[in-house]
Amino acid sequence: MRALPRLGKRSSTGGSCSRTTSPADTPSGRARLGHCRRARGTFSRVRDGITLDREGGVATITLDAPDRRNALTVEMARELVSVCEEVDADPSVGAVVVGATGAYFCAGADRRTLAEAGRDPAAPAAYAALGDIYRSFQRVGELEPPTVAAIRGGAVGAGMNLALATDLRIVARDARLASGFVPVGLHPGGGHAALLGRLGGREATSALTLFGETIDGDRAAAVGLAWEAVDEPDVDGRARALAVVAGADPELARRSARSLRTQLGPPALPWPAALELERASQMWSMRRKAQA
Repeated sequence: MRALPRLGKRSSTGGSCSRTTSPADTPSGRARLGHCRRARGTFSRVRDGITLDREGGVATITLDAPDRRNALTVEMARELVSVCEEVDADPSVGAVVVGATGAYFCAGADRRTLAEAGRDPAAPAAYAALGDIYRSFQRVGELEPPTVAAIRGGAVGAGMNLALATDLRIVARDARLASGFVPVGLHPGGGHAALLGRLGGREATSALTLFGETIDGDRAAAVGLAWEAVDEPDVDGRARALAVVAGADPELARRSARSLRTQLGPPALPWPAALELERASQMWSMRRKAQA
């Protein structure tokens, strides 16, 4: 995502927050302080490297640590889980866009976190820290509304896991996508092969995971890892346009996402079971439309 409007002190008139220059304008200040803005159905805040914006039926979750290419720290991971809880608790949200500030979507887990874990991976603190990273993209995959990732620059490691956890991906043509584990001497983590395999099949999963291949956005779309590759300036707008369609009817969007994920799995449901699964929600939508 492009840099989002920053948020500041609450107006004395209430109802919205206006931005003023403050120590929170620095990356370290933004990490310490949470700010909000409310105005006519919108909500915005930034905390611990994660920005949450809500406008209409669409929520936008933005990784906001461009100085380290949005690599996930433990604090960011925990805040990502927190904003997902917040989104799910708001029934007015019918779609979620996951994006990033700066030139790169996500460079994986923060190197300092990985280095500390490497000294003694079985130590309780190190084990828990990696668990927090894993849980962050897992929680994105559990969001009730449909989700779209807007990927510019690239994604690697845990950043790929985060992108693959969403329902749909819009990627810049020139973005660079890689598993990135084996080339740096690490075993893949976070269920990486499962996430890749449910989208790109065995060939793409093997090439990226076992042989360290890197692909661009056009190739990602060609092998089924993204819905569409577009020019870099168009990524955010295209992702938003898709989200607006689902966001227009939040309850239907959430029910439809739940049904789709249950049917496709993994493991996928057989057709007869999928038919019965959809029946109740389809009948609900038919009654709702008739009563409108």
